[in-house]
Amino acid sequence: MTEHRTLWAVSDLHVAAPGNRDLVDDLVRPEHPEDWLIVAGDVAERVSTVLKTLGRLTERFARVIWVPGNHELFCRSSDPHRGRDRYRELVDGCREIGVTTPEDSYPVFGGHTVVPMFTLYDHSWRDPALSVSEALTAAEGNGVMFTDQVAIAPFVDVPAWCRERLSYTVRRLSRVTGPTVLVNHWPLIREVTDKLVLPEIALWSGTRDTQDWPVRFRASTVVYGHLHIPLVREFDGVTHAEVSLGYPREHERSLPPRRDRRLWPFPVLTEVLP
Repeated sequence: MTEHRTLWAVSDLHVAAPGNRDLVDDLVRPEHPEDWLIVAGDVAERVSTVLKTLGRLTERFARVIWVPGNHELFCRSSDPHRGRDRYRELVDGCREIGVTTPEDSYPVFGGHTVVPMFTLYDHSWRDPALSVSEALTAAEGNGVMFTDQVAIAPFVDVPAWCRERLSYTVRRLSRVTGPTVLVNHWPLIREVTDKLVLPEIALWSGTRDTQDWPVRFRASTVVYGHLHIPLVREFDGVTHAEVSLGYPREHERSLPPRRDRRLWPFPVLTEVLP
Protein backbone atom coordinates (compact mmCIF):
# COMPACT_ATOMS: atom_id res chain seq x y z
CA MET A 1 0.00 0.00 0.00
CA THR A 2 1.30 3.45 -0.95
CA GLU A 3 1.88 5.66 2.07
CA HIS A 4 1.40 9.40 1.99
CA ARG A 5 1.67 12.31 4.36
CA THR A 6 -0.54 15.39 4.49
CA LEU A 7 -0.05 19.07 5.26
CA TRP A 8 -3.11 20.03 7.31
CA ALA A 9 -4.28 23.51 8.32
CA VAL A 10 -6.41 25.00 11.08
CA SER A 11 -6.85 28.47 12.55
CA ASP A 12 -8.82 30.42 15.14
CA LEU A 13 -8.84 27.56 17.65
CA HIS A 14 -9.76 29.95 20.49
CA VAL A 15 -9.07 27.20 23.01
CA ALA A 16 -10.27 29.36 25.93
CA ALA A 17 -13.81 29.25 24.52
CA PRO A 18 -16.08 26.61 26.11
CA GLY A 19 -15.52 23.22 24.52
CA ASN A 20 -12.93 24.33 21.97
CA ARG A 21 -9.95 22.82 23.77
CA ASP A 22 -11.67 19.42 23.79
CA LEU A 23 -12.51 19.71 20.09
CA VAL A 24 -8.88 20.48 19.29
CA ASP A 25 -7.70 17.54 21.39
CA ASP A 26 -10.19 15.20 19.72
CA LEU A 27 -10.10 16.35 16.10
CA VAL A 28 -6.71 17.88 15.33
CA ARG A 29 -4.78 14.66 14.89
CA PRO A 30 -2.57 13.30 12.12
CA GLU A 31 -3.47 10.38 9.89
CA HIS A 32 0.21 9.52 9.41
CA PRO A 33 3.17 10.10 11.76
CA GLU A 34 4.84 12.28 9.11
CA ASP A 35 1.88 14.68 8.73
CA TRP A 36 2.46 18.41 9.22
CA LEU A 37 0.11 20.99 10.70
CA ILE A 38 -0.36 24.71 10.01
CA VAL A 39 -1.93 26.77 12.81
CA ALA A 40 -2.90 30.11 11.28
CA GLY A 41 -3.32 32.25 14.38
CA ASP A 42 -5.76 33.02 17.18
CA VAL A 43 -4.92 30.03 19.35
CA ALA A 44 -5.59 31.99 22.54
CA GLU A 45 -4.91 35.29 24.30
CA ARG A 46 -2.43 34.16 26.96
CA VAL A 47 1.11 33.31 25.88
CA SER A 48 1.23 30.33 28.24
CA THR A 49 -1.98 28.91 26.74
CA VAL A 50 -0.74 29.43 23.18
CA LEU A 51 2.53 27.63 23.88
CA LYS A 52 0.89 24.82 25.84
CA THR A 53 -1.57 24.19 23.00
CA LEU A 54 1.13 24.26 20.32
CA GLY A 55 3.31 22.04 22.47
CA ARG A 56 0.61 19.37 22.61
CA LEU A 57 0.27 19.54 18.83
CA THR A 58 4.02 19.07 18.33
CA GLU A 59 3.68 15.75 20.17
CA ARG A 60 1.31 14.57 17.41
CA PHE A 61 2.59 16.11 14.19
CA ALA A 62 6.00 15.82 12.58
CA ARG A 63 6.10 19.62 12.18
CA VAL A 64 3.88 22.43 13.43
CA ILE A 65 3.93 25.80 11.65
CA TRP A 66 2.40 28.77 13.47
CA VAL A 67 1.62 32.36 12.56
CA PRO A 68 0.19 34.88 15.03
CA GLY A 69 -3.29 36.31 14.89
CA ASN A 70 -4.58 39.40 16.60
CA HIS A 71 -5.66 37.48 19.71
CA GLU A 72 -2.10 36.34 20.46
CA LEU A 73 -1.13 40.02 20.51
CA PHE A 74 -3.80 41.14 22.98
CA CYS A 75 -2.16 42.86 25.97
CA ARG A 76 -2.97 44.72 29.14
CA SER A 77 -0.90 47.58 30.50
CA SER A 78 0.22 45.30 33.34
CA ASP A 79 1.67 42.66 30.99
CA PRO A 80 5.49 42.48 31.01
CA HIS A 81 5.66 42.17 27.19
CA ARG A 82 3.53 44.27 24.86
CA GLY A 83 3.47 45.06 21.15
CA ARG A 84 6.63 43.96 19.37
CA ASP A 85 8.01 42.51 22.61
CA ARG A 86 4.93 40.32 22.92
CA TYR A 87 5.52 38.93 19.44
CA ARG A 88 9.18 38.23 20.23
CA GLU A 89 8.12 36.43 23.40
CA LEU A 90 5.82 34.20 21.35
CA VAL A 91 8.49 33.48 18.73
CA ASP A 92 11.07 32.62 21.38
CA GLY A 93 8.60 30.33 23.11
CA CYS A 94 7.71 28.58 19.85
CA ARG A 95 11.35 28.00 19.02
CA GLU A 96 11.91 26.40 22.41
CA ILE A 97 9.25 23.78 21.66
CA GLY A 98 10.20 23.27 17.99
CA VAL A 99 7.37 25.19 16.32
CA THR A 100 8.18 26.96 13.02
CA THR A 101 7.38 30.70 13.03
CA PRO A 102 7.44 33.55 10.48
CA GLU A 103 10.99 34.29 11.63
CA ASP A 104 12.39 30.87 10.71
CA SER A 105 13.58 29.25 7.49
CA TYR A 106 10.71 28.33 5.22
CA PRO A 107 10.16 24.56 5.12
CA VAL A 108 9.34 22.61 1.95
CA PHE A 109 6.48 20.12 1.69
CA GLY A 110 5.51 18.29 -1.47
CA GLY A 111 7.68 20.52 -3.65
CA HIS A 112 6.06 23.68 -2.24
CA THR A 113 7.76 26.22 -0.03
CA VAL A 114 5.48 26.78 2.95
CA VAL A 115 5.68 30.46 3.90
CA PRO A 116 4.42 31.42 7.37
CA MET A 117 3.81 35.18 7.41
CA PHE A 118 2.90 37.92 9.85
CA THR A 119 1.58 40.98 8.02
CA LEU A 120 -1.06 42.58 10.28
CA TYR A 121 -3.40 45.19 8.73
CA ASP A 122 -3.34 48.90 7.97
CA HIS A 123 -7.03 49.90 7.65
CA SER A 124 -6.56 50.30 3.87
CA TRP A 125 -9.56 48.06 3.13
CA ARG A 126 -11.95 50.97 3.52
CA ASP A 127 -14.05 53.38 1.52
CA PRO A 128 -11.39 55.33 -0.46
CA ALA A 129 -13.34 58.52 0.15
CA LEU A 130 -12.61 58.26 3.88
CA SER A 131 -9.38 58.75 5.80
CA VAL A 132 -8.36 56.08 8.30
CA SER A 133 -9.64 58.10 11.26
CA GLU A 134 -12.92 58.85 9.46
CA ALA A 135 -13.40 55.16 8.60
CA LEU A 136 -12.69 54.04 12.17
CA THR A 137 -15.05 56.69 13.55
CA ALA A 138 -17.76 55.63 11.10
CA ALA A 139 -17.30 51.98 12.06
CA GLU A 140 -17.60 52.82 15.75
CA GLY A 141 -20.71 54.82 14.99
CA ASN A 142 -22.19 51.68 13.44
CA GLY A 143 -21.34 49.70 16.56
CA VAL A 144 -18.21 48.02 15.16
CA MET A 145 -14.95 48.31 17.05
CA PHE A 146 -12.39 45.53 17.33
CA THR A 147 -10.83 44.66 20.69
CA ASP A 148 -7.55 45.36 18.86
CA GLN A 149 -8.20 49.07 19.41
CA VAL A 150 -7.82 48.66 23.18
CA ALA A 151 -5.61 45.56 23.41
CA ILE A 152 -3.04 46.09 20.61
CA ALA A 153 -3.21 49.66 19.29
CA PRO A 154 -2.37 51.38 22.61
CA PHE A 155 0.98 49.58 22.71
CA VAL A 156 2.16 49.78 19.09
CA ASP A 157 1.43 51.69 15.88
CA VAL A 158 -0.25 48.84 14.01
CA PRO A 159 -0.19 50.34 10.45
CA ALA A 160 3.51 51.23 10.88
CA TRP A 161 4.25 47.73 12.13
CA CYS A 162 2.29 46.38 9.16
CA ARG A 163 4.49 48.33 6.72
CA GLU A 164 7.56 46.96 8.48
CA ARG A 165 6.28 43.39 8.23
CA LEU A 166 5.34 43.79 4.57
CA SER A 167 8.84 44.95 3.64
CA TYR A 168 10.43 42.15 5.64
CA THR A 169 8.20 39.48 4.09
CA VAL A 170 8.63 40.69 0.51
CA ARG A 171 12.42 40.60 0.91
CA ARG A 172 12.24 37.00 2.05
CA LEU A 173 9.69 35.95 -0.56
CA SER A 174 11.76 37.44 -3.37
CA ARG A 175 14.38 34.77 -2.69
CA VAL A 176 11.90 31.88 -2.97
CA THR A 177 11.62 29.95 -6.23
CA GLY A 178 8.94 27.50 -7.30
CA PRO A 179 5.41 27.04 -6.02
CA THR A 180 4.40 28.20 -2.55
CA VAL A 181 1.78 27.83 0.14
CA LEU A 182 1.27 31.25 1.72
CA VAL A 183 0.12 31.18 5.33
CA ASN A 184 -1.20 34.25 7.14
CA HIS A 185 -3.79 34.89 9.81
CA TRP A 186 -5.27 37.79 7.86
CA PRO A 187 -6.48 37.22 4.28
CA LEU A 188 -4.30 38.49 1.46
CA ILE A 189 -7.00 39.64 -0.95
CA ARG A 190 -9.98 41.85 -0.31
CA GLU A 191 -12.43 39.75 -2.33
CA VAL A 192 -12.74 37.20 0.46
CA THR A 193 -14.25 39.83 2.76
CA ASP A 194 -17.33 40.10 0.54
CA LYS A 195 -19.21 37.65 2.79
CA LEU A 196 -18.82 39.75 5.93
CA VAL A 197 -22.14 40.60 7.58
CA LEU A 198 -20.46 43.76 8.92
CA PRO A 199 -18.32 45.20 6.10
CA GLU A 200 -16.50 47.45 8.58
CA ILE A 201 -14.63 44.39 9.89
CA ALA A 202 -12.48 44.60 6.75
CA LEU A 203 -10.71 47.58 8.35
CA TRP A 204 -8.95 45.13 10.70
CA SER A 205 -8.64 42.28 8.22
CA GLY A 206 -5.75 42.97 5.87
CA THR A 207 -3.96 45.39 3.58
CA ARG A 208 -4.22 46.30 -0.08
CA ASP A 209 -0.47 45.83 -0.40
CA THR A 210 -0.81 42.01 -0.39
CA GLN A 211 -3.45 41.94 -3.13
CA ASP A 212 -1.08 40.63 -5.82
CA TRP A 213 1.00 38.35 -3.58
CA PRO A 214 -0.82 35.05 -4.32
CA VAL A 215 -0.09 35.32 -8.04
CA ARG A 216 3.19 37.21 -7.74
CA PHE A 217 4.68 34.61 -5.40
CA ARG A 218 3.27 31.55 -7.20
CA ALA A 219 0.93 30.33 -4.50
CA SER A 220 -1.05 27.17 -5.13
CA THR A 221 -2.92 27.81 -1.87
CA VAL A 222 -3.33 30.71 0.55
CA VAL A 223 -4.21 29.55 4.06
CA TYR A 224 -5.80 32.14 6.36
CA GLY A 225 -8.32 32.60 9.17
CA HIS A 226 -9.55 35.64 11.10
CA LEU A 227 -12.90 36.10 9.35
CA HIS A 228 -14.57 33.03 10.89
CA ILE A 229 -16.13 32.41 7.46
CA PRO A 230 -14.73 28.96 6.59
CA LEU A 231 -14.87 28.86 2.82
CA VAL A 232 -12.58 27.54 0.11
CA ARG A 233 -12.60 29.78 -2.96
CA GLU A 234 -10.47 30.27 -6.05
CA PHE A 235 -9.26 33.60 -7.41
CA ASP A 236 -6.86 33.95 -10.35
CA GLY A 237 -6.14 30.23 -10.22
CA VAL A 238 -5.16 30.29 -6.53
CA THR A 239 -7.07 28.44 -3.81
CA HIS A 240 -7.87 30.62 -0.79
CA ALA A 241 -8.81 28.48 2.22
CA GLU A 242 -10.24 30.04 5.38
CA VAL A 243 -9.62 27.28 7.93
CA SER A 244 -11.01 28.67 11.20
CA LEU A 245 -12.66 26.66 13.94
CA GLY A 246 -14.23 29.75 15.49
CA TYR A 247 -16.42 30.16 18.55
CA PRO A 248 -18.98 27.55 19.66
CA ARG A 249 -21.96 29.37 18.18
CA GLU A 250 -20.12 29.37 14.83
CA HIS A 251 -18.65 25.88 14.67
CA GLU A 252 -21.84 24.23 15.90
CA ARG A 253 -23.18 25.12 12.47
CA SER A 254 -20.08 25.08 10.25
CA LEU A 255 -18.02 22.18 11.59
CA PRO A 256 -20.27 19.12 10.96
CA PRO A 257 -20.51 19.60 7.17
CA ARG A 258 -16.78 20.28 6.95
CA ARG A 259 -16.03 17.15 8.96
CA ASP A 260 -18.34 15.14 6.70
CA ARG A 261 -16.38 16.35 3.67
CA ARG A 262 -12.99 15.92 5.39
CA LEU A 263 -12.31 19.66 5.13
CA TRP A 264 -11.37 20.34 8.76
CA PRO A 265 -8.56 20.16 9.51
CA PHE A 266 -8.10 21.34 5.94
CA PRO A 267 -5.86 19.14 3.72
CA VAL A 268 -3.56 21.61 1.94
CA LEU A 269 -1.16 19.20 0.23
CA THR A 270 -0.58 15.45 0.11
CA GLU A 271 2.76 13.88 -0.70
CA VAL A 272 3.49 10.23 -1.52
CA LEU A 273 6.24 8.87 0.71
CA PRO A 274 9.13 6.91 -0.81
